[in-house]
Amino acid sequence: MGIKIADLYDTGQTIASDLLGRYTYPWEVLAHIKEYIYELAKTLDPEIYEEVSEGVWIAKSAKIFESAYIGAPCIIDEDAEVRHCAFIRGSAIIGKGCVVGNSTELKNVILFNKVQVPHYNYVGDSILGYKAHMGAGSITSNVKSDKTLVVIKGEDVCIETGIKKVGAMLGDEVEVGCNSVLNPGTVIGRRSNIYPTSCVRGVIPSDSIYKDKGVVVPKRG
Repeated sequence: MGIKIADLYDTGQTIASDLLGRYTYPWEVLAHIKEYIYELAKTLDPEIYEEVSEGVWIAKSAKIFESAYIGAPCIIDEDAEVRHCAFIRGSAIIGKGCVVGNSTELKNVILFNKVQVPHYNYVGDSILGYKAHMGAGSITSNVKSDKTLVVIKGEDVCIETGIKKVGAMLGDEVEVGCNSVLNPGTVIGRRSNIYPTSCVRGVIPSDSIYKDKGVVVPKRG
C-alpha cells in the first residue's frame, strides 16, 4: 500500500522538497513545518518574495485579498491566490498557483503547487499533493474524538504515528468531493477520487474511486 512520501508525491512540485526528503512518511513532516519555514525563508530570493510582516513571506506575484488573515510563520509562493476572508493560522507553506478560497482555514500544512482549497474548507495538520483539489465544504478532521494518538490503518498496514494531531495526506491530483470529511490519519493515493458527502478514514489506494465505506473501486482506463 503506497503511503510513503515517494509513493504519494512528486516532491519537485513544492518549495518544501528538501524537508520532505528528510522523512519516509508524510505525517513525520508535520512536527517540523514551522521550523522549516524559518530555515527556508533565509534562502528566498528578495527579488521574488517579500516579508510583508514578521514571519510572513509572500511572492510578489501572489494575489492576496485584503480581508484574508495570514499568521506567522507562512510562505506563499508565486502566483498563488488567497481569497476573501481566508484564515491562515500559521505554519503554512502554500505552493505556486494555489488557490486558498473564501472562508478557508489552514493550519500546519503544506500545499504543493496548484492545490485548490477554494470554498469553505478546513485543512489542518495535512499535506496536499500537486493539483489536489478539495470540493466546497470538504474538511480534514485532525483530532480523534477520544483524543488518542492517530494510527494509520489500511488493508495491509497499521502504523502508530505517536501524534495526536494528524489530518489527511492527499497524493498528487486527488479529487475530494463537496462536503466530505477526511478523518484523522486518512491517506489518499495519487489520482484517486472521493465521492461528495463521503466520510473517509484509513488508506485509499492510488487510481481509485471511493464511493462509500467498503466500496472502493479502481478507476477505469
